[in-house]
Amino acid sequence: PSNMSAWWNFGSLLGACLTIQIITGLFLAMHYTADTTTAFSSVAHICRDVNYGWTIRYLHANGASMFFLCLFIHVGRGLYYGSFTLLETWNVGIILLFSVMATAFMGYVLPWGQMSFWG
Repeated sequence: PSNMSAWWNFGSLLGACLTIQIITGLFLAMHYTADTTTAFSSVAHICRDVNYGWTIRYLHANGASMFFLCLFIHVGRGLYYGSFTLLETWNVGIILLFSVMATAFMGYVLPWGQMSFWG
């Protein structure tokens, strides 16, 4: 189309960010303990005792921020160029947005630290 610009790259960047999130999340899950009493200490164990665990954790945390930045720019581009006129595409996008928000909430609560507990 004539309105093709760099703004159309953010959908592909979302895919790249999601791939990084899945890979780092799988590596983190190898050492994570899903119990409310030991979850925080398992995250501390990942950062302190696992080789390059701190790097993987911070890649995962910053990757989530980059994912949402790309997501908001992607939605903003869709609004600017009028992509909401395609109703089916827009509805699928809204469902994906809410599912990503629910997944991000779960990822925020999983470390069971003070921010997760007190909000």
